[in-house]
Amino acid sequence: MSKIFAALRRCKKLDDNDNTTQLSRCLGLFDLTSLGVGSTLGLGVYVLAGAVAKTVAGPAVTLSFLVAAIASAFAGLCYAEFASRVPKAGSAYIYSYVSVGEFIAFTIGWNLILEYAIGTASVAKGMAVYIDTLFNNTMARTMTAAAPINVSFLADYPDFFAFGLVILITLLLGIGVSESTKLNNVFTALNMTTVIIVVVAGAIKSNPANWNIKLADIPPEYVSQAGEGGFMPWGVAGVMAGAAKCFFGFVGFDCVATTGEEAKNPKRDIPLSIVLSLIIIFLSYFSIATVLTMMLPYYLQDAEAPFPYVFEQANLPVIKWIVTVGAIFALCTSLLGAMFPLPRVLYAMASDGVLFRPLAAIEPRTKTPLLATAISGFLSAIMAAMFNLNQLIDMMSIGTLLAYTIVATSVLILRYEEEDVSVSTEKVSTSAGGLAAALRQGCNLLGLKYPTQLSSTIAKTTIALFFVVALAACVVFRVGDEVGPGGAVVGAALGAALVALLVVLYRQPTNNVTHLSFKVPLVPLVPYLSVCMNVYLMVQLDYQTWVRFIIWLVIGYLIYFFYGIRNSSLNAWPPAGKLGDKDKTQVVTKF
Repeated sequence: MSKIFAALRRCKKLDDNDNTTQLSRCLGLFDLTSLGVGSTLGLGVYVLAGAVAKTVAGPAVTLSFLVAAIASAFAGLCYAEFASRVPKAGSAYIYSYVSVGEFIAFTIGWNLILEYAIGTASVAKGMAVYIDTLFNNTMARTMTAAAPINVSFLADYPDFFAFGLVILITLLLGIGVSESTKLNNVFTALNMTTVIIVVVAGAIKSNPANWNIKLADIPPEYVSQAGEGGFMPWGVAGVMAGAAKCFFGFVGFDCVATTGEEAKNPKRDIPLSIVLSLIIIFLSYFSIATVLTMMLPYYLQDAEAPFPYVFEQANLPVIKWIVTVGAIFALCTSLLGAMFPLPRVLYAMASDGVLFRPLAAIEPRTKTPLLATAISGFLSAIMAAMFNLNQLIDMMSIGTLLAYTIVATSVLILRYEEEDVSVSTEKVSTSAGGLAAALRQGCNLLGLKYPTQLSSTIAKTTIALFFVVALAACVVFRVGDEVGPGGAVVGAALGAALVALLVVLYRQPTNNVTHLSFKVPLVPLVPYLSVCMNVYLMVQLDYQTWVRFIIWLVIGYLIYFFYGIRNSSLNAWPPAGKLGDKDKTQVVTKF
């Protein structure tokens, strides 16, 4: 049993001087920023803003995007630090592998597969629905009549158009990174041009009075679906529920973090491109949501293709078609960006042996993981054909939020690690005294300036308690109205506990990492808030999403315990031929 636990905790140690890769290093700062913007700025702009405004948040959809942007920004800062620490392919998977252990790394990698596969499927589905809406839903009516799917948790009909879109993007990615990136840059430029046209034309036709429509002024036929009227027709709860959905609009920037072995200067360019991408994306979303809800009352919005409808109502047919064409190009870019990271995650996990090793095979001519790309495309295409858009969005959000949570937690863990053995040995005598010393070190009464085994253990224990308390607090806040006054008391107690744990973390000494090109500011506050916001958004999702997510985890753990744990490159007794000549990893057990 002890060997199993040791295997679950073993961590990957990377050679800082090892920059070798079988992939093609061809991506610069502009390419990476374009990839981050293009993969993110698609469905959220052209579909999500109208849908959330009409059904959940009203004009306060702008605040929903702001909350989602803050949560994504905290996660983005954590990703940026890890990208400067670990310039390797694999994103959060490889980050967690070097910090919290193989089992957690597999969990996060398996969730990333779900995130990117569903991300690709949802963009393809959204694009198919968007185009079909422009032609009066002809395809939907025809397919529903010809081949209906009468299953509650599946789509109404098999969407062969969405299936074909994913297969087309898969073929493009198989050709090569350089070629597909050039096309992505062109599409992203067209996308940004379209956003600017929408904002300028929409501002001309905007009416600020649409942000403060009283319930008495709403036509009777819309009152039942208009909430309480005003700027926040469904209150703060509507804003937060909208934020959980708007969060989907920011998913995608982390695909930049999977390019560690294809970026020319990953330690500098990846962190910078993540920050630049998030700034551009938020400004675009906020501007778009503002003009959309000012041009037309929220209860009159079209949830499936809002911009063609709103410009048609504003009597701007030319702008309508410019936006329509631009939206299609934008969704193509988003589809390419959503699909791009999935083969890289499969490649990274297969290279480490925790997934089937043939997935790490690189095609010599294109320098891409061709088999991983093909399997990724087929999996995503099946999902696009068989599920509806809302189911895909919720499933994607839960996997992404868990990934962001573990990345933020990993930043905390690494910041409180012992710097080196000499410092630990020098200070270990200070930490003698057992429980009394631990209690004193909780407020750093021992006066330690550098992390020791004692302070590191206290920090890790605090982080573990913090995660449990944060989950409990978010659940209480979610159901507080249903349990009455007692829920408020429990919520206040848990909130106080979160503050106390933050103070304990703040008092512990951190290591001074000076060689990083980017470090998260205000540690532990930023990662701490990132975890809290991510967990809160997770508990906003419905139980069916959690059930599907748990089933996905069970499948992944079966693969890991029957294959990955024995075939891992970090296995202390690997079978012959399992470790490649270029493998620079070592076994490191933490905690």
